[in-house]
Amino acid sequence: MGSKPGADDLSLRALLRLEPGAPVDLAAHPPDAMPGFEGGKQRGIDETAALGKELATLQERLYAASSAGDRRRVLLVLQGMDTSGKGGTVKHVVGHFNPAGCRIRAFKTPTPEERGHHFLWRVGNVLPGAGEIGIFDRSHYEDVLVVRVHGLVPRSVWSRRFDEINAWERALADDGVAFVKVFLHIGFEEQRRRLLARLDRPHKHWKFSPSDIAERELWPGYQRAYAEALTRCSTEAAPWYLVPANRKWYRNWAVSRLLFEQLRELDPQYPAGDFDVARSRARLLAE
Repeated sequence: MGSKPGADDLSLRALLRLEPGAPVDLAAHPPDAMPGFEGGKQRGIDETAALGKELATLQERLYAASSAGDRRRVLLVLQGMDTSGKGGTVKHVVGHFNPAGCRIRAFKTPTPEERGHHFLWRVGNVLPGAGEIGIFDRSHYEDVLVVRVHGLVPRSVWSRRFDEINAWERALADDGVAFVKVFLHIGFEEQRRRLLARLDRPHKHWKFSPSDIAERELWPGYQRAYAEALTRCSTEAAPWYLVPANRKWYRNWAVSRLLFEQLRELDPQYPAGDFDVARSRARLLAE
C-alpha cells in the first residue's frame, strides 16, 4: 500500500534491493510493476510531494551536522536505458533540496583528459563532500556497460572493473558515503513510445538523436551487461535497487522513498550551539 512519510510499516529498500550475490534476471522484473505501492497516479504524486518536504528537512539536518564534524554524505546513482528517466528523476525528486547541499553531475562521453586517467578518476573528482547529497546521472558503471556493448575495450579490461568498483565503493562507504544506487528499469515498448513522443513534439527534438535508434538496436546486449553489473556490484556496502520505471510518477515516488529511508536511517542531528544563547539574546535586546 502507499505510505506516509515516517511510516514504519514498509521498507521499500527491502522490496527493491537486489540481494548481494543473487543472479539478476531483468526479464523477471515487470517494468510496469509498482512494488510497495497501491493506489493511483494522483495518490503517488501527492505522496511524492509530501516526501519532498521530509527530504528537505533531512537534507538540512545532514548539511548542518557536517558543521560539527559529521563526515557522512549520500550518493544517489541513477542508471538506466535511454528514456528511463534519469534526468526526470533529478528534476522531480531533487528539486526539493537546497542546491547549496547538492552536487549533481551528468556523465557524458569521457573527454580526452578523462580517458588519460583511470576510469574512476573523473568520478572521484565530483564526489559529495561531508553533509552533501550527490546525484549521478549515469556514473562509473558506464565503464562496464557502454564499453562492453560497443567493444571499446577488451573483455579482460572491463571484466576486472567489477572488483575495482566494489573495492572503491567499500572504501567510500567506510569513509561515510551512503550509497543509493538505482537502476531505472524501463520496458522495450515503453522506450519506443517515449522516443516516438520526442519525434512527435518539435520542442522535444533537442532530446533526440538518430544514435538513440542505433543504441536501441543494441538492447539485448545492454540487458546482458546491466544484468551482470547489477549481479556483480550489488554489495552489502553499496546495494543496487531496481525501480520499475514505465510509470514516471511511480519512479519518482520510489526514488523519493528510497532516499527518505536512507536519510532517516542516518538520522542526522542539528548540532548544539557552542555559545551562550541567553547572553546573545540579551545583547541583541539591549541594542
